[in-house]
Amino acid sequence: MGKKKKSDSEILSETIVRAIQEKKGNDIISLNLSKIPNAVSNYFILCHGASKVQVEAIADSVVEEVSKTGGGKPWHREGFENAEWILLDYVDVVVHIFQEHTRLFYNLEGLWADAVKTEFNN
Repeated sequence: MGKKKKSDSEILSETIVRAIQEKKGNDIISLNLSKIPNAVSNYFILCHGASKVQVEAIADSVVEEVSKTGGGKPWHREGFENAEWILLDYVDVVVHIFQEHTRLFYNLEGLWADAVKTEFNN
């Protein structure tokens, strides 16, 4: 049996995780929402940084790396003003980059607890 071909969403997710790892993002998690009815995207990628500067650097790294690999620019982006929670929406994959206290407060992992969760080490 051959290997299952990866979807565009899976490939994009892997690129995003690598970009986050390059900037030492903390507690990187991928939530696979593809089997959840009415989910807003196929994947949520979550991480946090230790400061506003690190959160911005992680977001810039994701945008740059995805663009370099042919994934284009985010369809929507927000949160760069105060960098408490930056959202990069690539439609099938949505990236959430938090400062730690903001991540704990909103607890997206808890809201999507029925998603398949993959954790990545730095």
